[in-house]
Amino acid sequence: MTRARFDTVIHAPNRLQICAFLSPLQEAEFQVLRDELHVSDSVLSKHLKQLEEAGYVRFRKSAVNGRQRMWATLTTSGRKAFASHIEELQRLAGVAAKPS
Repeated sequence: MTRARFDTVIHAPNRLQICAFLSPLQEAEFQVLRDELHVSDSVLSKHLKQLEEAGYVRFRKSAVNGRQRMWATLTTSGRKAFASHIEELQRLAGVAAKPS
C-alpha cells in the first residue's frame, strides 16, 4: 500500500479548488471554473498551466457559435494525486485532533 502524499502542486488554494471542482466531473468549461473560483482569466490560466505541466489537467478546445471555448479535465494521474493529497490532509487533520 502506498502512503498518501502531500502534493505541493495541488495544495495552493486555487489549484486545490480547481481539482476539487473537477474531481466529480468529466470536464468543466473555463468560464465556469473562473466563475466558481471568483478569479480573473489570467489567474485561472496560470493555475491551470501549472496543473497541466504536472500532468494533472488536460484541455479540449472547440468553437461554439464562432467563439473558441476551452474545457478542462482532470487526468487519471490528476485524480489519483488529488485523492492522495486529500487523504494526506485528512491524516494530518487526524493527528492534529488527537489530544496530547
